[in-house]
Amino acid sequence: MRALVTGASGFVAGWLRSHLEKCGDEIVPVDESIDIADGPALTARVVESAPDVIYHLAAISHVGQSWAEPRETFRVNAVGTLELLQAAMACAAPPRVLLVGSAEVYGAVTPADLPLTEQSPLRPVSPYAASKVAAEYLGLQAFLGHGLPVISIRAFNHIGPGQHANFAVPAFARRIIDARAGGQPFLPVGNVSARRDFTDVRDVVRAYRLLAERGRPGEAYNVCSGHDVSIEEVARRLLSLAGADLELRVDPELVRPVEVPALRGDASKLVAATGWEPAYDLDGTLADVLADLKARSGRGLG
Repeated sequence: MRALVTGASGFVAGWLRSHLEKCGDEIVPVDESIDIADGPALTARVVESAPDVIYHLAAISHVGQSWAEPRETFRVNAVGTLELLQAAMACAAPPRVLLVGSAEVYGAVTPADLPLTEQSPLRPVSPYAASKVAAEYLGLQAFLGHGLPVISIRAFNHIGPGQHANFAVPAFARRIIDARAGGQPFLPVGNVSARRDFTDVRDVVRAYRLLAERGRPGEAYNVCSGHDVSIEEVARRLLSLAGADLELRVDPELVRPVEVPALRGDASKLVAATGWEPAYDLDGTLADVLADLKARSGRGLG
């Protein structure tokens, strides 16, 4: 397949490109100098590329940032998606479009709502989540109104080597390395009671390509492990893997204005459509995150 990838310099896109190459696909990145909300420039690039499939990953993806920059988050995530869909429709042979969204769209859920299926209501509580709901519905409208083969992905938390340190898991790992190097006896944390469904990014990108091949246009699919774990447990597992004995200390600066207490998904629809299943367990992924940061920082953990 000839695949066009937006957000090509991002964490997930790097792993996706590697996986697509292994599958023999031809990859067409979108020049990062092109503003995703610049319709004419984006359309020219997409039409010129004539892709078979578009993986739309370009986004402001940090929930915390969306609280500080709600307008820019909506411009990039929602308006950018609208422009991408318009560009796809301008192609002589419209490609399949995979809109990579987020489980944050489920928003305000209670333990009784879990596990979350694709039929669960969308109740966004952050500007980021609202922008992703808008993007997903723009995709649905493009499918229903224009017949564009759009598949929406609701990705739960994904982690792995190379993720930016403003996300929880690599942030913990970085702080552990720095604390050990500086002799600091504690690990700063935010709200550690929240529970999340984590999947290794290498499993996530396999799911994306399988959905590009076998997913049903007009449908949404959860990509998740089906298991949730508290942020505190993740931090303690990292400490154990690093051989570090540090106190968890809440830093008010790291606490979000609104926190979704728990997210756990049901990947049955994805599995039924593609046969996908995770290949990495949580401890293995956390060990890889620590090893990656250790290698890049030049600091040991022993």
